[in-house]
Amino acid sequence: MGIKVVRKIDSVEERKRYNEHLLADIRALETICRQGLIEEDVVRIGAEQELCLVDRNWYPAPLAMELLERLDNERFTTEIAKYNLEINLDPLVLEGKCFRTLLRGLRADLKYVAEKGAELDTKVLLTGILPTISLKHLRIDYMAPIDRYHALNKLMRELRGREFDLHIKGIDEVSLKHDSVLFEGCNTSFQAHLQIGAKDFCNSYNWAQMISGPVLSICTNSPLLLGKELWDETRIALFTQSIDTRASSFYLNEREARVSFGDNWAPENVADLFKQEVLRFRSLLTSDFEGFSDEQLAEGKIPKLKALNLHNGTIYRWNRACYGVTEGKPHLRIENRYLPAGPTVTDEVANMAFWVGLMKGRPKQYDDLHLKYDFRDVKSNFLQAARHGMATRFHWAGELIAADTLLEEVLIPIAYRGLIDCGVDHEDASYFLRVIRNRIHHQDGSTWMRKSYRALRTHMKKTDACRALSAAIHTYQFRGIPVSAWKVLKEDMDIKLESEKYVNQYMNRNVQTVRIDDNAGFIEQLMLWRGIHHMPVIDDKGVLRGIVTTTDLDQTEGDLEQLCVASIMKKNVITISPYEHISKAREMLLLHHIGSLPVVQEGYLVGIITKNDV
Repeated sequence: MGIKVVRKIDSVEERKRYNEHLLADIRALETICRQGLIEEDVVRIGAEQELCLVDRNWYPAPLAMELLERLDNERFTTEIAKYNLEINLDPLVLEGKCFRTLLRGLRADLKYVAEKGAELDTKVLLTGILPTISLKHLRIDYMAPIDRYHALNKLMRELRGREFDLHIKGIDEVSLKHDSVLFEGCNTSFQAHLQIGAKDFCNSYNWAQMISGPVLSICTNSPLLLGKELWDETRIALFTQSIDTRASSFYLNEREARVSFGDNWAPENVADLFKQEVLRFRSLLTSDFEGFSDEQLAEGKIPKLKALNLHNGTIYRWNRACYGVTEGKPHLRIENRYLPAGPTVTDEVANMAFWVGLMKGRPKQYDDLHLKYDFRDVKSNFLQAARHGMATRFHWAGELIAADTLLEEVLIPIAYRGLIDCGVDHEDASYFLRVIRNRIHHQDGSTWMRKSYRALRTHMKKTDACRALSAAIHTYQFRGIPVSAWKVLKEDMDIKLESEKYVNQYMNRNVQTVRIDDNAGFIEQLMLWRGIHHMPVIDDKGVLRGIVTTTDLDQTEGDLEQLCVASIMKKNVITISPYEHISKAREMLLLHHIGSLPVVQEGYLVGIITKNDV
């Protein structure tokens, strides 16, 4: 949010006071734009780098607070999860070798973080979604101990009135409920900022919306979540659902998620764009304010519009309009929030250069987009790109065009001209756009990850395959090789995994289960067909209630067809946690002379582990 001291609005009086400051900020912004005070004669770029912290075994390392103490620099800050950090990069004027300078600065920062992390036996990883994140790492105790995160989490839960639902369907499917917003912590991005003048802001914002789908399609690298193959850029669906308050939308009168692409073109006036967000979304948080912005402006001071920025910081547009003050001058910028972190810093800076070049190279024919194109096609382009990446066919200029054709024949030439016209060095412009072209002709991050994961799964459990992917990402990032040249992982991979093994790495997740009221004779036949000797018994909520074995069936007197499972199952079931060491499972199986252990987390069945597995 950019504002560290925030709190939930708890009273009518507090909401009234906040709304007064919010309205004063809008009035001040209108005056600033009307008087031509917005900086127009310089264009700056900036970025925020989010990153993952992992331990020696490639699992999330919840050491962000300890690492921040060692870094001791305000440019490094927290993210919502204890295993994430953010680097705020210094803004640069868009000219010359600015992207090369950005690349060098980012590498230096990451090297510094890695050196300090090594003191804590922690590594740094750049990727949209860390493959090794599991449900264990999404518990509330993994949330960073920062008041604003906990205030946001508490408020979101109150607004929804129930747990958070997550349902994403791709090649596989994830459907579950969760008790916090920490699913947001799965996402790490490389957020690019571009300063835009007030006179052309809304035209530029609409163009940013128009190009979002095609730009995203060549930048995807997050096809996996919890070991499931989902969208090419799963972050888009995951973030949308993790900060969704619409379970109580009848109360809030909100028509769209707080994480959203939007539902229409931007209006002609930048102040009206901010007004729309105030109209659409209820204010969630407040802070302490020093005077009213319109009064400060009347006194000759440039206000920071703190209330408006706080409200804007709880609305997560994939292209977000931002207001700021640099060296006493107010400016506007567009923040690109859909680009993923990684796979390498070279890929990230290339993504940014491509986007900035497109933004600055907009041909005249793409002015006044709201009069020429249907916004629903533009929104569809973005969602399809998130789902299918480079397999997307885009609605563009009245045609349906394949991603590779649109990128190579239309958009990359526009981006090159845009960079050159802004004074960016020819060699740098060519280099970074060549990184984009190489992905078109070879592979992007999602393609590499899908192919590698499938190859690894032929001889590895899901958990080991995810750890192998994470280890490979780290190796390639360290070498600085763009993802288009990464070798797909196969049997000959040279990645060492740790000797420590846990139940969740070996257990079977696709468990054949029965219900308490199922017919015993029918279950006997199912077990015979599947060649299995034990079936856990669950209730309608998935809570483990017992277990049925072939021994139970054989020893039951009477006609099984006349009995239900509840009458023959064992109710006192020996279970194990998914995070116990594999040796513990082996000991329990031997000690109790049993063939399987249901794996249970908080009462719910999550898997089963057998003698064969260990």
